[in-house]
Amino acid sequence: MVNVVRATLSDVNEEDTAAVYQRAYDSKEFHELRRRLATFVIPISVAFLLWYAVYVLLATYAHEFMSQKLFGNINVALVMGLGQFVTTFAITWAYVRFANNTIDPMATDLREHIEGELKAGEAGK
Repeated sequence: MVNVVRATLSDVNEEDTAAVYQRAYDSKEFHELRRRLATFVIPISVAFLLWYAVYVLLATYAHEFMSQKLFGNINVALVMGLGQFVTTFAITWAYVRFANNTIDPMATDLREHIEGELKAGEAGK
């Protein structure tokens, strides 16, 4: 009998929790968070993939261009290859800055709201 009561209370708690998360998912704040994240991540990802594809295609099909010496033994391929690393670090820096200033505060507010609802639900029992 005790196990049946615990299972029932657990089910109610899970249903309440699911309802809280569903409300959070449906909220305009959550959709704004996702929109802001997407407006940063998607264009940056597309731009980087295009930049990488250009590098690979040039390395594959434009040997003469890529082997042109710029100064000393430094050629176009080396500069573009190192540019890939520089771009990766720049994107990482930009994303961390964007997340810290834009995404994290919004996510923190949303998390605190969800936790508050969950605690209020527990206190009401």
